[in-house]
Amino acid sequence: MTSQKGGFKRLVVTLLAIIGSLAIVVTIVACLILLYSFVTKDRVPSETILEINLERGMVEYVPPDPVASAVMGDVPVVRDIVDALEKAKNDDKILGVVARLGTGGIALGHIQEIRDAVISFRESGKPAIAFSETFGEVGPGIGHYYLSTAFDSVYLQPSGDLGLIGMASENPFIKNMLEKINIQPQMDHRYEYKNALNLFTEEDFTDAHREAMEQIVNSIYGQIVRGIAEFRGMSEEQVRNLIDHGPYIASEALENELVDGLAYRDEVYDRLREQVGGDPQFLYLEKYLERAGRPHRRGDTIALIYGAGAVVRGNSGFDPVFFSTSMGAETVTRAFRDAVDNENTKAIIFRIDSPGGSYVASDAIWREVVRAQDKGIPVIATMSSVAGSGGYFVAMPAEKIVAQPATITGSIGVLGGKFVMKDLYERLGISWDVVKTGESATMYSPNHEFTPDQWERINTWLDRVYDDFTQKAADGRGMTQEQIHEIAKGRIWTGEDALELGLIDALGGFNTAIELAKEAADIDPDKDVRIRLYPPRRSLFEMLMNGEPESSQPAAVAAYVRTMEKLQPIFSIAKQSGLYPENNTIRMPEIDLKY
Repeated sequence: MTSQKGGFKRLVVTLLAIIGSLAIVVTIVACLILLYSFVTKDRVPSETILEINLERGMVEYVPPDPVASAVMGDVPVVRDIVDALEKAKNDDKILGVVARLGTGGIALGHIQEIRDAVISFRESGKPAIAFSETFGEVGPGIGHYYLSTAFDSVYLQPSGDLGLIGMASENPFIKNMLEKINIQPQMDHRYEYKNALNLFTEEDFTDAHREAMEQIVNSIYGQIVRGIAEFRGMSEEQVRNLIDHGPYIASEALENELVDGLAYRDEVYDRLREQVGGDPQFLYLEKYLERAGRPHRRGDTIALIYGAGAVVRGNSGFDPVFFSTSMGAETVTRAFRDAVDNENTKAIIFRIDSPGGSYVASDAIWREVVRAQDKGIPVIATMSSVAGSGGYFVAMPAEKIVAQPATITGSIGVLGGKFVMKDLYERLGISWDVVKTGESATMYSPNHEFTPDQWERINTWLDRVYDDFTQKAADGRGMTQEQIHEIAKGRIWTGEDALELGLIDALGGFNTAIELAKEAADIDPDKDVRIRLYPPRRSLFEMLMNGEPESSQPAAVAAYVRTMEKLQPIFSIAKQSGLYPENNTIRMPEIDLKY
């Protein structure tokens, strides 16, 4: 019996030893596979050409939302493009860059940010080539063409066009429509340039509205003309004359030296291969960043906080109807507090892309910017395509404010009121009755006009907000309230004009903001820094594990997105007509520039 027990024990020990050995072998093999994958598949080839598709447009920020990730997941983010070009500039493995351009909406502030990044990349001596099948196919294409001129060479497909036709801003006015359907807008503003109300109360431009829009269009048009002239070796007069006689078919674009050659995509890529030599491989921007990593990963810490979309109370979010983001005061103020509480934070870059929104929410964010500065952490605001109304309000206390020349800036003003629907209801045969306590219980009801006393309270509120807005702008910009009032009155400016008026401190984008943040935090300008995002990015898995609804599962999201895309034109018309409910408090209207 003892001998049998001993044999069984040895058998068990032997089996366990074999199992343990197999486990070790499997672990080693798995590690070798992962290591091989890391060394081969996930590395940047030694001879690489960076490929960027800008025809998909670009976005400022993708919020931590599953639907937003599904909608915007394959669209380049402005910072990703800037970081990729900066990384590639000093990466010996990157031999050149080729970008695809053509059609699709890109905000002019974004265009200028990418132009600056391309120009900086070209300082490396590596070729940067732009290719387009067409710059607008029977449509405008000046925006994409303006961007393409920052590259060494511009190639156009032989069958393509160049929609060089100038710029225009078309604004709808629905006063007559509202009258026909018996809706009465009962609103007021501070002051005459705060023109969002004109949509509902006018039949065409007021003198102030036209003046502001003409200044915006002329300023941006001048920037585009100068940019094209500089990089195409022409005079501004030549460029203006060419624009006046556009659009052009491909052969005419070549004849007028607006492009460097006519070629198909494969021909452009072959020429670029020959130019750089060797046997280069093409790698898309997203993959390059994933493999090579971003710049600014070591050194003193500078926090990066986004404020993108309409300013609202509560958390930042994503509007699944209009595919737009919101700047939630709760999210942004928490990000500021977290950044300030981190003892490693030397400065904060506040990236803003917002037309404004809630006054109260804007003020809450303003307060956190002030608190950060009071605690010795400088805040540098960098404004993207638009920072108007509440979008400018939140930037005012920053130590420095940066904007692109085309950034829509200012709109220091306020509006408020309501639509009175009682006549429409009567026409439709709808009657209302009410039980109330207090004389003003129905003050904001669409069923009643404001009483004289209520209208007086509305105007008191408008005066109070405007006074607060202009005083805080004066404090932030080192000016008197009277000086601010002269350039405020609800008026929008380009970044170029805003610099002359003292509303901003410098022209530029991310890289300019980093330089100013280093200076403000006494960091050696030649030393690199670590950019830390607040709040940090979350993966789709993390979002789904943090209480997101079951409808956010990928298949459902995809079906939802397809449905919303089909309905998008209807929603856009509703919003443009003022029929989509939203908080217009100190929010500037959309600027519809055709380019």
